[in-house]
Amino acid sequence: MNSSKRQFLKSAAMAALAAPLASCATNRDSAWTGESGKTAGPGIASMGEPMPPKIGVDERLARVARAQSLMQQHNIDALLLEPGSAMDYFSGVSWWRSERLTAVVIPAQGDIGVVTPFFEEPSVRESMTFGEDVRTWHEHENPFHLVRDIVRDRGITTGRIGLENTVRYFIPTGLSEAVPEFAHVSASPVTRGCRMYKSDNELRLMRAASDITLRAYAEVIPQVREGMTGDDVKTLMNAAQSRLGGGRAWSLVLVGPASAYPHGTGIQEPVGRGDIVLMDCGCNVHGYQSDISRTFVPGNANSKQRTMWDQVRAGQELAFETAQPGRPAGAVDDAVRALYESLGYGPGYATPGLSHRTGHGIGMDGHEPVNFVHGETTPLAAGMCFSNEPGLYDFDAFGVRLEDCLYMTGQGPRWFTVPPDSIDEPVGRMGPAI
Repeated sequence: MNSSKRQFLKSAAMAALAAPLASCATNRDSAWTGESGKTAGPGIASMGEPMPPKIGVDERLARVARAQSLMQQHNIDALLLEPGSAMDYFSGVSWWRSERLTAVVIPAQGDIGVVTPFFEEPSVRESMTFGEDVRTWHEHENPFHLVRDIVRDRGITTGRIGLENTVRYFIPTGLSEAVPEFAHVSASPVTRGCRMYKSDNELRLMRAASDITLRAYAEVIPQVREGMTGDDVKTLMNAAQSRLGGGRAWSLVLVGPASAYPHGTGIQEPVGRGDIVLMDCGCNVHGYQSDISRTFVPGNANSKQRTMWDQVRAGQELAFETAQPGRPAGAVDDAVRALYESLGYGPGYATPGLSHRTGHGIGMDGHEPVNFVHGETTPLAAGMCFSNEPGLYDFDAFGVRLEDCLYMTGQGPRWFTVPPDSIDEPVGRMGPAI
């Protein structure tokens, strides 16, 4: 970044901006119009695109092939996946976790296999998108013997089974007893090597989820009034996201002093005159997540609120500018923290200041590896997706967080949602089409 750009960002952070940040100018004359013909609110340029389709069988098969290639590179003979995003990512099987083992086994060579209780087989098969090898067990039987049989039938009699990071403890314990000839290793080199780099189809689904959340913000923010509780606002936001097509909508709403704590406190006050309202909300489309935060004041913001808001926005822009292909992900956090320290915040994670990392990976899970955090050496590359949320928090006053997600291309970062340019117009707009 050249010196004039750096000076501009610092100047923007030190005082209320006299004019909007040019790179974030909101189209105030546009409004998204849905099928009902009702506008969802000003300031949002609609996708103007149909809802993206679910991930297809061909893409899932390509994912399995990629995983098998990585397994061979890392000397892993099979993967065992529990229900959750990893199982869904590779197989399309959407299931839940219980004390009864349901698992997908991906061998380094050959077709996948599925283990599930006998009475669950019809439902599991209904969830499957490909594959025929489903092995069932009755309540008195050991399901880990079926895992052993699947890998043996693929010609694998000894070696290493990879387990992803969220696998529960009873699974390696059961494997050790039933299949002692296999060691257990982390599957992260494989699962991360696949999931960290999103395809265009995945990016479109994440963009669709972001569009829904942003339209919901445009609808809900003008409704926030003095006397409303955080739960009141949360109810409005979740309902709006669900009605607009978002799955599993969620919202965090922090009012006044609670906004100084990134995830809130047990003490909640209703919205008062001049209070900061910090909202952190999201949903999913076909399993892919949005995560957007907005901070605003119903009514008129005071000078301290405006200054901190503009400083956060400058930090967010600096993070975006720093996120370039080939740079270590940790460099993004380092650049923002250096800016904030030059403004008198910190040092490091101390408050008043930025008390958390600058951003996290995102995809099918709201938080995925890797992060914009000091010390993270993974180089940025096309297909990676991150939140960009360098908030500022003062435990004795309030906090401000702006959060928009971005994705990496070979030419640099692109916004899913473009941040707002002013605390007075706090919604923002959609980024360019994928």
